[in-house]
Amino acid sequence: MVKTTALIEGMKCGMCEAHMNDAVKKEFKVKKVVSSHEKNETVILSDSPIDEDKLKKVVADAGYELKEVKSEPYKKKGLFGR
Repeated sequence: MVKTTALIEGMKCGMCEAHMNDAVKKEFKVKKVVSSHEKNETVILSDSPIDEDKLKKVVADAGYELKEVKSEPYKKKGLFGR
């Protein structure tokens, strides 16, 4: 699995977070997506890497600005973090 962290400017509240999550889920096959307006980020877990150009367009179409994208391998932790 791949963990993609997108630094996004423009989210101001919980509704913005939900809007961003819905936009990502609509365009990409993801396992999980969580946005935080306080951290200005959206974290996406997926089986394969996210296309950064497509993500930039999805973010812009949702009304926000993608500043940075970081991807790294993600290993699911077992019970109690083991």
